[in-house]
Amino acid sequence: MKKRFRGVTSIVLAGVLVLSMLMTGCGKDGKTGDKKGNTPAAGSNSGSDASSADVTGGRYEVDPNTPAWKLDTKENSKLTWYVNADWWNTDWGNDTVTKKIKEDLKLDIEFLTGDDTKLNTLFAGDDLPDIITVFDASSTVAKTADQWAIALNDLADTYDPYFYQVAKEDTLNWYQLGDGKTYGYPDYSNSQEDYDNGNIQAATAFVIRKDVYEALGQPSMGTPEEFINVLSQIKEKYPDLIPFGFNDMTESTGSLGYDFQNFIGVPVENEDGTWYDRDMDPDYLTWIKTFNSAYRQGLISDDRFADDYTIHEEKVKSGQYATIMIGGTSQRSGALQIWMNSNPEAAYIAIDGPQSTVGHAPTLAQAGISGWAVNFISKDCKDTIKAIELFTYLLSDEAGILTTFGVEGETYQVNAEGKYELLPEAKDMQQTDNDKFKKVYRLGEFCLFGHDRYKALGSDQIESIKQMQEWGTGKLKTMFVIENIDPDAGTEEARNLSSIMTKWNTTLVGMLRAGDDATFDQLLSDFKKFREDNKWNNIVNVRNEKMTKNREKLGLN
Repeated sequence: MKKRFRGVTSIVLAGVLVLSMLMTGCGKDGKTGDKKGNTPAAGSNSGSDASSADVTGGRYEVDPNTPAWKLDTKENSKLTWYVNADWWNTDWGNDTVTKKIKEDLKLDIEFLTGDDTKLNTLFAGDDLPDIITVFDASSTVAKTADQWAIALNDLADTYDPYFYQVAKEDTLNWYQLGDGKTYGYPDYSNSQEDYDNGNIQAATAFVIRKDVYEALGQPSMGTPEEFINVLSQIKEKYPDLIPFGFNDMTESTGSLGYDFQNFIGVPVENEDGTWYDRDMDPDYLTWIKTFNSAYRQGLISDDRFADDYTIHEEKVKSGQYATIMIGGTSQRSGALQIWMNSNPEAAYIAIDGPQSTVGHAPTLAQAGISGWAVNFISKDCKDTIKAIELFTYLLSDEAGILTTFGVEGETYQVNAEGKYELLPEAKDMQQTDNDKFKKVYRLGEFCLFGHDRYKALGSDQIESIKQMQEWGTGKLKTMFVIENIDPDAGTEEARNLSSIMTKWNTTLVGMLRAGDDATFDQLLSDFKKFREDNKWNNIVNVRNEKMTKNREKLGLN
């Protein structure tokens, strides 16, 4: 899964057509149900004179202790599923994972993909796909789901109460809208329990080539002075290497923004519980100035600011960087593994790297309670029964093991310790030809309802990132309180924030590439004024209000 998975831009519905569609409830007849007449009850079926078989059209008798997909007798169902990401794999039924899903649910899926423009076009029409996946829980699409989607509570109560046994109560509560119902369910929604029990693995690391590290005597790079000194040694002794690299910054702050702030433990809130201005944190800015000093000394390549994800990955595959600040280690595991396979003595390893200048410990983040992608069942859904069955199925442990490890005896086995391990053929393909592995097996790729807890069941880890994840043990910290706190799409504050974020991306690059301290300071000063001119205080107020509401959801008040 590409890093972009976490960073899809906010959905902004454009024009009167979209808004008018939302107001009419999306479906052609305005009913909360599907086109086959499967309209869910407003609540539970208890007390109804009709049997559950009547409710399901004779397909099955509802049993709260059995998932509906195991009871449903309907064959050859088909659903359309729109994913708002043009890179999503639309293949269905040919790889290990989707072939098994198709077999179990007797279901075909036609995937549709696109970007925000495509999504807006869909909403401007009169016929939505059956299932819709977006990547911004604060978007207009997500916030107005009660107008175009079917409440999962209603579908579960009517057709598949087993849904409540696999869906997490905390997540359902988190995604409740004003009517008290939940319309969307995310992937990778982690609870405090998930963090506490070790199910979540670190995804951020500062890495260095092992051969370089050992040749230099395993030096510390914790202080700005030590950092510059080691990079200078690398430049002198390894002139063909790029001393320092980081995630691409073509559309964002890369791994030198949020990821690095977490790496050095920048706080997320003030002592009084209000929002903390992390970008202006003195400790963080000290390190940004240090990186600028490294750039001026030729220790950071100019190409790093122009290279996109693909080019950066190719350089990782060929070991061109001596050190890398990585955000999303699993997304780069394939590239890291390719280099490791051919150069095991020069494999990348995680070290402590830059450290807080004021004594903060790392506070690494992973997916929070909001997850990443959010999945909805539209009011235009042609088979709402099969749709809620699919949601229940994909949230189950059975599907979690399937999407992570595949099929027992075909792709994995359970060892004597009860751990899931890939069979030799699959393991070898994962390590030597990751692209083919994804195509044939799709393990870890069909992730729209995925969860990290299943990875913890495995004995196998991709060798290239195993040590990096071990380094991150004990360094993860939940940041639920600052999730989804940005202004709602369509508001003046949201428009201003979008401008500010764009300005900050370019400003940060400018600061990193500044030719002198005066230019660095002026860029920062200009950015602060830009924020003020765009009513920054109003944005901060919105964030503080939403943080208060988050605490209420989390029971922290």
